Amino acid sequence: MNTTGIGFIGAGGIARAHAYALQAIKYYYNDAMPIRWVSVNAARAESRTSFASAYGFERAETLDEFVQNPDIEAVFILGPNSVHYEHLMKALSMPKVKAIYLEKPVCASKNEEEALRKVLSSLDPSINIQVGFQYLQTASVRKALEFWKSGVLGKALHFDLKYYHGDYLQSSYRSKRGNRLTPAPDGGAMADLGSHGISLLMAFFNESLQITGALQSGSFEDVPKGSDLFSSISLLDPYSEAVGTLSASRISAGTGDLIALEIFAEKGCLKYNSHNADYFEYFLEESGQWTRVPVGSNYAPFTSFPSGHVPPGWLRSMVHAHYIFLTGQSGGSFVPDLAHGLAVQRIVRETAEHLNVFRHLKDKYKN
Repeated sequence: MNTTGIGFIGAGGIARAHAYALQAIKYYYNDAMPIRWVSVNAARAESRTSFASAYGFERAETLDEFVQNPDIEAVFILGPNSVHYEHLMKALSMPKVKAIYLEKPVCASKNEEEALRKVLSSLDPSINIQVGFQYLQTASVRKALEFWKSGVLGKALHFDLKYYHGDYLQSSYRSKRGNRLTPAPDGGAMADLGSHGISLLMAFFNESLQITGALQSGSFEDVPKGSDLFSSISLLDPYSEAVGTLSASRISAGTGDLIALEIFAEKGCLKYNSHNADYFEYFLEESGQWTRVPVGSNYAPFTSFPSGHVPPGWLRSMVHAHYIFLTGQSGGSFVPDLAHGLAVQRIVRETAEHLNVFRHLKDKYKN
C-alpha cells in the first residue's frame, strides 16, 4: 500500500484526539493505510513545535511553509472555527492534496458559506473532503440508521434530539474557552454541539430539513449575549412532514456528554442514548414490545476489535471516521462530505438569525 503523507493545521486538544485516532487505525483494521507524519502548523511556534515532537511529525511549519510542502497529500483542518474556511481554501490550493478532513463547522459566516457553495459546484471530483461529524460513525448509530432506513417503522411523525453538556456552568471553564463563546453562527452551543445533532438528523431524514424557530437561555456576564449557552430549534422535514426539536446545551448540570435521539413513527419508535452507547432500542406497535439491539464495538464487515461486545468510546467513532477517510471504504456508513457540511451550516446560520429575533422579542416582553 502507498504511504499517505499527512499534515495538521491546528495543534490543540482536538488535534491530539485526531493524532490518537490516526495512530490507532492500524490496531483495528488489517488494511490500514500506512501514514507518514509530515508536518503540523499552528499559529504559535511553541505549540506546533511541541506537538510535532510529541506525535512524530517530521516538521513544524508556518502556514506559508505548510502550504508549500510537497510531501503533504492529506490535510486535517483542526484550528478554531473562525479560520476553517481560510484553511480549507489554503488546502485546496495545494497541488498534491487529494484528501481534506475538515472539522466542523465548515465555515463561520454567510459570505463564507456562499463562497463554499461556489467551490462545491466546481470541485474536482478526485478531491475527497470529509467533515468531522464523527458521531455518525458510532457503532450503535450506524446500526440504528441502517434499521431506520429499512422502513420497518414506517413514516416518521415527530422527533427529538438533545446534545447536552454542563461544563460552561463553571466560570473557570468558560475563561479558558473564550474562542468558543463568540456569537452565533461562529460560536455558541448550536454551532459547537448542535451541529452534530443537525448532522445526525439529516442522516436519518434528509438535508432539506427546515428550521421554523429558535429559543435560547442562560446568561453570564462574561458571555456575549449573542452566544447561546442553551438553544432549541424547531425543525420540519418537508417530505414526511414530520416535525421535531433539537436542543444544544452547555449549561445542563449532571448530563456529562449526552446525545439522545428519539424518532416516533407510524409503526413504532426508535431510541438511542449515548449514556447507553452499547445499543439502540426500537418499539413496534404491532407486537407491543421493545427490542434492544446490542452493538458494542462491532464495526462489521471491517472489524470488531477488540470484540463486538466491548463498550464503545467517544474516540472509537473518530478512528472509524479516519479509516473511511483514508481508505474510501464506507461499508454503507453515512459519510459527511462538503455538501453535507454546508447543509448543516445552513441550519446553524439560520438558527443565529432566529435567535436574534427571539432576543428582541424577549427584551420586548421584559419591558
